[in-house]
Amino acid sequence: MSDVAARLRLLRTPGVGPVTFRQLLARFGTPGAALDALPQLARRGGGDAPRVPDLAMVEREQATVARLGARYLILGDADYPALLGELDNAPPALIVRGDVALLRRVCVAIVGARNASAAACRFARQLAHDLAGDVTVVSGLARGIDTAAHVGSLSGGTVAVIAGGIDVAFPPENAELQERIATEGLLVAEMPPGTEPRARHFPYRNRIIAGIAQGTVVVEAAPKSGSLITARLAAEAGREVMAVPGSPLDPRAQGCNLLIREGATLVQSAADVLELLRPIDPRSVRAPASPFDAAPPEDASDRDRARVTDLLGPVPVGVDELIRQAGLAPAVVQTVLLELELAGRLERHAGGRVSLR
Repeated sequence: MSDVAARLRLLRTPGVGPVTFRQLLARFGTPGAALDALPQLARRGGGDAPRVPDLAMVEREQATVARLGARYLILGDADYPALLGELDNAPPALIVRGDVALLRRVCVAIVGARNASAAACRFARQLAHDLAGDVTVVSGLARGIDTAAHVGSLSGGTVAVIAGGIDVAFPPENAELQERIATEGLLVAEMPPGTEPRARHFPYRNRIIAGIAQGTVVVEAAPKSGSLITARLAAEAGREVMAVPGSPLDPRAQGCNLLIREGATLVQSAADVLELLRPIDPRSVRAPASPFDAAPPEDASDRDRARVTDLLGPVPVGVDELIRQAGLAPAVVQTVLLELELAGRLERHAGGRVSLR
C-alpha cells in the first residue's frame, strides 16, 4: 500500500478531520500505524471503532481522480500551498485540476455576496482584472461576487476553491466557467470526487480560500454572511483583511462597512490592495501557534479524561481555554479530544473550538 493510499484511508475514516489527522501522524509516525491504533483510541473515548475505508475503495478514488485529469496535493508536498499548510486545520490532501504554479504566486481572495448588486459585480470583475497581472485571484465560484472575480481574472490567473467534488459543477450555471478555470487556471477541491456540496461543506471551503490567500478582499456582504466568515478566518490566520465600502442604505454593504469599522483596510482600487501586500514576503506570514503544535499527543489517565469531558458541553469552547481550565498539559488534552472525536462524541468548530455532540 502506497503512502498516499494509506493517508487517504486515514483521512476518509469517519471522525478523522484535518486536526485529528495531524495529531495521529504526530503520535504514531505513519498513517499505517495510526490506522492500527484507531480502534483502541475510539474505545478509550467511549465509542465504537470507526469504519476505515478498505484499500480498494481508496484505489477507486485515486483512479477516478486520474481519469478526471486531476491529481492530489498532499500536505508537505512542494506544490502544496505554503500559507495554507501553516494552518492547524489545513486539509491533509487537496484534489486539483489545472496550473498549480498559480499557487506559488502571491494570492489574493476576492469574496462577497451571492445576491450582489450589479455595481458590486462590475467592481469585483474590474478589481480582479486589474490584480490578475500581479497576483493570483482566489475565490469560491459562487454566484455573484465570486463569479465576477473569476471572470475578471481568468486571463491573468485565477484559482477556484469549490465545496463539492472536483467533478461536480455548482452552481449548475457555472459549469462552463468551472471547466474553463480547470483548463486555464486552477480548480481546487477538498472533498472526494462525486461529492455534492452541502451547507456544512462551505465553511471548510472558506477556510481554504482564506488560508491560500495572503489577503482577503470583501466586496459586498450582509452581516453573518459566509464572506464575513472567510474574512474572520483570514484575520485569525494573520492575513490582511480588506473591504470595499458601500452605501449604509444597502443591507448588502453592511458587512463590509462593519469590517472597516473593526479595522479592515478600506479598498477602492487594485492599487490599494497591491500597496498593502507588496511589502510582505508570503514566507513571513505564519498562522497563530496552535496548542496542538507544542508536543505530540501522549497517554491520558481516566481521571484526565473525566476532567476534560466534564468541562465540555454543547456550547463550543476554545481548546486553549479548555487547556487552561483543565490544568493539564496540552498534549494530554489533545489526546482526550482525539479519542472523543474518533468515538464520534466530539465536534470541531471554526476558530479552534470544540463541543460535545
